[in-house]
Amino acid sequence: MKYSVCLMLAGVSLTVFAIPSRAQQDAYPAVCQSEMKMPAPTHSSDMMNGMMKDHQKAAMAGMMKMDSDMMQGMMKDDADVAFVCGMIAHHQGAIDMANVELQHGDNAWAKEMAQKVIDAQTKEIAEMTSWLKDNAK
Repeated sequence: MKYSVCLMLAGVSLTVFAIPSRAQQDAYPAVCQSEMKMPAPTHSSDMMNGMMKDHQKAAMAGMMKMDSDMMQGMMKDDADVAFVCGMIAHHQGAIDMANVELQHGDNAWAKEMAQKVIDAQTKEIAEMTSWLKDNAK
């Protein structure tokens, strides 16, 4: 059983990298990206794709993209820039999660909360991106 669980978790990791990343990928500022090597995407996890619901696949893809961008951003030499880059990725992750709720959820309160998250985080990403333009070297 432990072997099956390990295989399943490994498949989830591979599945997440195989799912196309969010449409806003280009919105992550170039100044925040690093030369850090990321695992190559793979398409060998069809089994896990079949086991996960659409909202789970979408949430996992968003989470993995957020983690990847946060790691890149936090590698910046300047502590202030690293913080802002990491927060942009973190906020985008929240937006991606909220979009999953809007697309797949059915509870009115949860959908309203998701829209509030999108509105607030979008505004803050714009502020941080503007700060980067003026302050990142």
